[in-house]
Amino acid sequence: MTMIEKMIESTGNIIGFKAVGNIQKEDYAQLTTELEAALTVVDSLRLLLDLAEFEGEEMKAWGADLKFGHEFRKKIEKMAIVGDKKWQKWLAALADPFYAREAQYFPTTERDAAWAWLQS
Repeated sequence: MTMIEKMIESTGNIIGFKAVGNIQKEDYAQLTTELEAALTVVDSLRLLLDLAEFEGEEMKAWGADLKFGHEFRKKIEKMAIVGDKKWQKWLAALADPFYAREAQYFPTTERDAAWAWLQS
């Protein structure tokens, strides 16, 4: 069962993913495939990560997580992190230098604002 799902609101270089439950190493393979496919059409990406139902990441996934950041950080213009936990807000601050050129946190009640920010 895939724990990272592409969101239907995704269009062009703006892509959203919803993470549910505990993310495994294999989930990063799906995420990487989706982004690589998008990058054959566009030069850079803007990502929304919906972490409202995200519970954590298996230890085996940490390496894949870091590799993902290293591989895509220069290709991700903006990253919106959506969730309601304090650590998710902290994650947005960390994402800025390591996963995207610019990152911002949005509470789940402001999901529409996150999409709008990515479009601006």
